[in-house]
Amino acid sequence: MDKTVSTLLNEQINKEFYSAYLYLDIANFFEAKGLNGFANWYEIQAREESDHAMLMYRYLQNNGEKVTLEAIAKPDKTLVEIMDPLHVGLEHERYVTSLIHAIYAAAKNVDDFRTIQFLDWFVKEQGEEEKNAQDLITKMELYGSDPRGLYLLNSELAARVYSAPSLVL
Repeated sequence: MDKTVSTLLNEQINKEFYSAYLYLDIANFFEAKGLNGFANWYEIQAREESDHAMLMYRYLQNNGEKVTLEAIAKPDKTLVEIMDPLHVGLEHERYVTSLIHAIYAAAKNVDDFRTIQFLDWFVKEQGEEEKNAQDLITKMELYGSDPRGLYLLNSELAARVYSAPSLVL
């Protein structure tokens, strides 16, 4: 595997674990606000991000590459208003998309077809992640100021269940 591609994938493992930390921090914010459904939604997001890190971890190992684990940064976003975490989530997903695209471009530059195929799933996943984050913002803008609407949205988010990714390495 090309050294640049391997390095970027190693760095992405750390960024995916950071994403999990960020989403746990957001879940904690919502739990403190009494919005357990929102907290549930972001706890599941955190588990998904950890799974993404582990997929990359296993991919590197399966390809004979050394995995280097670095310290995970503490989330540094200030969450005050109820919409803050939603906007932070969308902004973060857009950032992660840019990182996945950079790894994809690096793999493409060296004709690393195996890594390109591996990353195809992540490219699709990031499209879904951005849409989900935008949908939450849209729903909150439509219903969040009404206590009944907020209650129903919180109940909807509480019903979300965890589903492990089905990517085959």
